[in-house]
Amino acid sequence: MLVENKYIRFDWAVKRMLRDKANFAVLEGLVTVLLGEKIVISELLESEGNQETSDAKFNRVDIKAKNSKGEIIIVEVQLSRQLYYLQRMLYGVSKAITEHIQIGNLYDQVKKVYSINIIYFDLGKGSDYLYHGKTVFTGVHTGDNLVVNTKEADEIRMTTPENVFPEYYIIRVNEFNKVATTPIEEWLDYLKNNRINDETSTPGLQEARKKLLYMTMSDAERRAYDSHMEDLMVQNDVLDTAKLEGLEQGRAEGRAEGEQAKALNIARNLKSMGLGVADIQRATGLSEEEILGL
Repeated sequence: MLVENKYIRFDWAVKRMLRDKANFAVLEGLVTVLLGEKIVISELLESEGNQETSDAKFNRVDIKAKNSKGEIIIVEVQLSRQLYYLQRMLYGVSKAITEHIQIGNLYDQVKKVYSINIIYFDLGKGSDYLYHGKTVFTGVHTGDNLVVNTKEADEIRMTTPENVFPEYYIIRVNEFNKVATTPIEEWLDYLKNNRINDETSTPGLQEARKKLLYMTMSDAERRAYDSHMEDLMVQNDVLDTAKLEGLEQGRAEGRAEGEQAKALNIARNLKSMGLGVADIQRATGLSEEEILGL
């Protein structure tokens, strides 16, 4: 059974509400479900303070957290539409790493970074709604995975690059078209449809049911939220129109190219039959230069 209550869209909640420590449990739940282990947020990092615009500032959230082993990790959440998105992901991770290590610190202070990218737009080809990528060094000739020495607590231990290098998650919200039966599917159902099952036990969504109700917002917050949703509708209409116009232009150009190729083929045949340029021009509409060039 689904609650009839109206819930706030996640991208708006991240920008306006989930930055409040009292609401950390919602973000913790999403990261816990994705990483498959209990994650506890200790603070939001101020990595975005040097951004020039408020829109840029709130399109990325960096979280300092602990995993189930007590290790400090950094989780970066990105939401916005942007050209060259893969490059943006790489840039965001690089900033998360460099901004949170002090000059002069040893490299063992570099923290593991998880980049979570929630995509509300068409990123490209791919049939899944969830993609996961990590770095593995594989022997070109042997096919084995590299394991390297590392120093931890005055001991030399072995670790793999994937335990150090960033990991990436891409959540393609619009590609989700299933009945939600697992925790990650319940999260996708909320991200896409703003729906939460009233009997959910999924981490983060229990808290979201209490924290992200539309009717609990103030009048000013509701007006701002409604305006945001209207802007999204206009933006999507503009993008859909641009796609249709581009498709129609491509079709028209394709028809013109097909007609030109057909005329050239006819002219080539007429020329081989010995007809003069003037007669071929009348039959095909081609120029004298085009016919002589055949």
